[in-house]
Amino acid sequence: MTTDQSTPAPPRRFGVRLLVRLGVFAVLLLLILSLWSPDDGPEVQAGSTLVLPISGSYVESADGGLFGRLLGDTGTPFLSVLSTLALAERDSRIEAVVLRVRSSDLGWGKIQELRDVITRLRASGKRMVVYLETESFSANKELYLASAADQVLMAPGALAPLNGLAAEYLFLGGLWEKLGVSFEVERIGRFKSAPESLTGREMSEASREMANSLLDSLYGQFVAGLAQGRGLTEEEVRTVIDAAPVTGEQLMAEGLIDGVTPLEDWLETEEATRIEAREYRYVDPAELGFAPAARVALIYGAGTVVTGDGTHSTSGEPVFASDTVSRAIREAAEAPGIAGIILRLDSPGGSPLASEIIWDAMQRARAKGVPVVVSMSDMAASGGYYVAAGADAVVAPPGAYTGSIGVFVMRPVLRELLEKLGVGTEALVRGEQAEFVLASAPLSEAGRERLRGMVEDIYRQFLERVSEGRDLAVDEVDALARGRVYTGAQAADLGLVDELGGLRTAVDRMKGVLSLGPDDDVELVVYPAPQSLADQVLELLGTRRAHFELPASLVPDGLENLARWLLALPERQPLLVPPVWVDVR
Repeated sequence: MTTDQSTPAPPRRFGVRLLVRLGVFAVLLLLILSLWSPDDGPEVQAGSTLVLPISGSYVESADGGLFGRLLGDTGTPFLSVLSTLALAERDSRIEAVVLRVRSSDLGWGKIQELRDVITRLRASGKRMVVYLETESFSANKELYLASAADQVLMAPGALAPLNGLAAEYLFLGGLWEKLGVSFEVERIGRFKSAPESLTGREMSEASREMANSLLDSLYGQFVAGLAQGRGLTEEEVRTVIDAAPVTGEQLMAEGLIDGVTPLEDWLETEEATRIEAREYRYVDPAELGFAPAARVALIYGAGTVVTGDGTHSTSGEPVFASDTVSRAIREAAEAPGIAGIILRLDSPGGSPLASEIIWDAMQRARAKGVPVVVSMSDMAASGGYYVAAGADAVVAPPGAYTGSIGVFVMRPVLRELLEKLGVGTEALVRGEQAEFVLASAPLSEAGRERLRGMVEDIYRQFLERVSEGRDLAVDEVDALARGRVYTGAQAADLGLVDELGGLRTAVDRMKGVLSLGPDDDVELVVYPAPQSLADQVLELLGTRRAHFELPASLVPDGLENLARWLLALPERQPLLVPPVWVDVR
């Protein structure tokens, strides 16, 4: 082969964007090198007090690293909190632990998991202190968490309103009517009320029954926890809630906190040797006698269940992607030295197909003799429960949301809207059912029947999967299903959950399956493995991710939750998701 040398090659040019990225990379690399230290870990003195902040956003995923944060992954891995406290539990040098609690997005499941951790640390001889630095309209969850501690303190000037629990429901049916948009809805289950949020004007009787049941269950857990933790009767707690104390002085008078003082003053009075969690987390577990008897894969399933690859959507929200998770399950099942799999779920469900793909991967792992235990976080409902039902055992916090065994599909009809806008439409079809893909006109009766048949087929398969996984007759599952959402405590009573607890309980359950002793250590290995630094750099240089958030002060909670739910819904397909309003505050 010859090359024409008569025309010189044009000079190579670097785009401004590439230069900027390379500059950012160079700065970050220098920052990493400046922070790198050959030290094995922090020096921890005997009698130390560990100070750990609890605030902001928490995610059920592995740490995305520095580059992940640059791409919008700002949440703190909840596992990092659990791991730090697990180190402190077995570290004789740690005498006390102070949790600095501010406002956070922790749901009831994670809050209860932290309460369990506080209880275990107290049992190990640690003094547990919760320091409240809240300033919101409601501190229900924060006070509930604090009630498990030995001592509850509050910052001067902080506000911690104890309001009682409430849930607010929005219905957009009237809005769509004004716009000229209607929906054709097919659903299985009188409790499958998710479409009501879009198509209705008010709550149906079935929805009201379910909502009151959820609220009653959570309120009972809330009252019982406060009573047990603060040495009050449940009747006394209900009286205090109705009095609605807000300030530190009011909370002290009601017996819910023990003092109001600056944290630094308290630490000086206690003559505490302080160590921050950001330093302590680098303690080597082996120094504390950690010697794993088995290695277990930890696989996350967070966010909407979708088909395909990935861990986050283009808006930065986590996704429970079928190909990514099923591949991780296969790799873990085939990896030498991996004795079992814990699937950590925090998902409202989503695609039936994606749920089935993940369910199938779990069954193949179990067929190879690799047990699978599900650990629910705040939620594993609908498509999330579809996946959970395929495990050897299901563990859930009492306040987690689960169940919602049902299916629905919504098809928008835009004819009236288009007429109002002066937009003309013509539809040409070939085939009797081609109307399915149109949005300008309602379906014919034959089309509605076909749509109904699709929903019934998916629901039947959902029932069969739960029946197989939970060892229940299909009719028994159907009686519990019909789209109804349960708390973890309710689901355990009904046989949909095996045991109440968090990740630690799931690990203990796995020990039993593997015939290990209760005191044997288990190493959790995250699958898929975190990206290398080189991979993170390549992802940074090649990623185009848009991330936009409105200031929280401008968006009411109900609208924010509704918008997030709507944006997460896959388009033009049957859905396995719970009602948008499953959110008790």
